[in-house]
Amino acid sequence: MSERKRDGIVEGGGERLRILSSAHLATGPHAELSELEFGLIIAHNAFSRWVVRCMAAAGEAELAITDVLVLHHVHHRKRGKKLADICFTLNYEDTHVINYSLKKLAGMGLVRGEKIGKEVFYATTAEGAALIERFRDVRGRCLLPSIEGELADDASLSDVARRLRMLSGLYDQAARAASSL
Repeated sequence: MSERKRDGIVEGGGERLRILSSAHLATGPHAELSELEFGLIIAHNAFSRWVVRCMAAAGEAELAITDVLVLHHVHHRKRGKKLADICFTLNYEDTHVINYSLKKLAGMGLVRGEKIGKEVFYATTAEGAALIERFRDVRGRCLLPSIEGELADDASLSDVARRLRMLSGLYDQAARAASSL
């Protein structure tokens, strides 16, 4: 059975095509995991690019992906959020990265911090809330009309989200194991 590799695509003997970026990881048990990992890489990069460009179209081109995610999470349920809770929810290990985003967003007038006891709770300002609403409008015009077929099925989307959370747990556990080697 001959196999031909071309630009990350493995073709061979009647097998289905797999799109890979690391063929050296696509051998042995769970070889398809490499295909999934490549899918995660390109989905992450596409999602990051989309979020940043959507925010730019909403009127704020100075925000990086982390800044946009932090802004959205701080606005979530319109309740103040602590730094540790933002890091935990967004699965960021380095609090300095999130703290930098919070300072940047506060400097732009999009969030404000309020000290309650020993903790600082962050919330969106009226300007931040208005920006998020413009983001939502751009998302509604540019992304949502493209959702069709299997992606339009709410149950399928929920299942994908559940599976991604499961994978996140597996990768977190593997990261803990690797750090103890």
